[in-house]
Amino acid sequence: MISTENISLQYGKRVLFDEVNINFTSGNCYGVIGANGAGKSTFLKILSGEISANSGSVKIEPGKRMAVLKQNHHEYDEIPVLDAVMMGHKELWSIMKEKDAIYAKADFTEEDGNRASELEAQFADMDGWNAESDAAALLSGLGIIEADHYKLVKELNGTEKVRVLLAQALFGNPDILILDEPTNDLDINTISWLEDYLLEFNNTLIVVSHDRHFLDTVCTHIADIDFGQIKLFTGNYSFWYESSQLALSQRSSANKKAEEKKKELQEFIARFSANAAKSKQATSRKKLLDKINVEEIQPSNRKYPAIIFSQNRTAGDQILEAKGLSKEVKGEYLFKDLDLFVNKGDKIAVVSDDSLAVTSFFQILMEEQNASAGEFKFGQTITHAYLPNENSEYFASDDNLIDWLRQYSSDEEKDEVYIRGFLGKMLFSGQETLKKCNVLSGGEKVRCMLSRMMLQGANLLILDEPTNHLDLESITALNNSLKEFPGTVLFTSHDHTFTQTVANRVLEIRPDGYTDTVSTYDEFLEKKKLMAESA
Repeated sequence: MISTENISLQYGKRVLFDEVNINFTSGNCYGVIGANGAGKSTFLKILSGEISANSGSVKIEPGKRMAVLKQNHHEYDEIPVLDAVMMGHKELWSIMKEKDAIYAKADFTEEDGNRASELEAQFADMDGWNAESDAAALLSGLGIIEADHYKLVKELNGTEKVRVLLAQALFGNPDILILDEPTNDLDINTISWLEDYLLEFNNTLIVVSHDRHFLDTVCTHIADIDFGQIKLFTGNYSFWYESSQLALSQRSSANKKAEEKKKELQEFIARFSANAAKSKQATSRKKLLDKINVEEIQPSNRKYPAIIFSQNRTAGDQILEAKGLSKEVKGEYLFKDLDLFVNKGDKIAVVSDDSLAVTSFFQILMEEQNASAGEFKFGQTITHAYLPNENSEYFASDDNLIDWLRQYSSDEEKDEVYIRGFLGKMLFSGQETLKKCNVLSGGEKVRCMLSRMMLQGANLLILDEPTNHLDLESITALNNSLKEFPGTVLFTSHDHTFTQTVANRVLEIRPDGYTDTVSTYDEFLEKKKLMAESA
């Protein structure tokens, strides 16, 4: 369907891709993964023709149509929303416009009639009569209400524009669909809708995402970018990760015989296949895991940061209590009359349809803003560490990373060797420790903020969207660390897998009240779905 032949790309001395040869075939979904800076988005741009490689070529099967999720949120500002979606199918849109122009003529000729007849036949072949209803269905599925379908794109907010561009890419059932971070800015319900839609997509899908649940649900293959090469692995992200970790541990087991290692890998495949057969993916995807060759499984060369939270002091039984806590902005409540008693060891996912509500709740606890009503109190033994959603104020200076982190260290920890060692665990080594903090990437800033939290040794952690900007390796390390943390955690995240595996309690805050559920995230979502269906 689409393939690359000897694709190479180099910026200066930095080689991103070196003679990459890869085939993407119809009926499969390929999740492109790689560390930050490995070239995931760049590779998608080469496939779509947005940029050219230094050498090599991209081959697309003749007659096949490609659609790409656009990243320019202002490109269609002056276009009605419904039209912007239909413009995703360029040939169909061109036929529609030419047809309309002919029928608008006052002096309609025989030649015009013949041309109109040709266009009508092409229009019918492309299922053009259902174009508007199909576009509207996509918009509604992505959370754009019908009243907004006829507005100009510029009248929508940033999150809504992203959804319009996503609907545009999906429109018309393209033969090749390329999506770069399609779940960004989507809520859990819309992500679930998109997962279901893509599970029924039978053409070629190539996607970059940091959402592990999304990759696990939709992907049949993983395309791993490492050391300038791209290797294809059958299975979803979890299969790739767990199998590569198993292969890594086997590589260090020098005493194991080759037959024993092969048997262990075969048992792993069988076990994973049995679990996959029960998943939503198996209802519409081929059971490819049964066909895996053991030799395909190789250890990953990824590096994972050493994120380890420890408590300088064990908390007592009084953690945090809130009574009647409310926040009102411009006459409207973000949340109202919240009563909360946090137990020792709780790991509470705070969720809301409005992310501002959760951020405001956390900022009230951190005394960065005031509540409109109510009160809260931490226990006497509590020390807390906070990861804000917006961290730019922490990186306004031109300090290097050593000096930046040193200011958050206690006197006995201010030794440069200690700070360098700590930064090394967070994958800042050598000359990278001398980087100015005001030129860091988003992911590097979050890793620095996590380092700051680790140095605090707090027994209560509060994290506002901690997975934003992180690569999959850092998300996995943070995920595992919070699962093992013996203290108490309050957090919010759009990462489904992260929330499911960390939380043992879910607090949903709303303008009209709240729901406090002792359960996993999936159990909470299932209860919520059942309540909505019975309402």
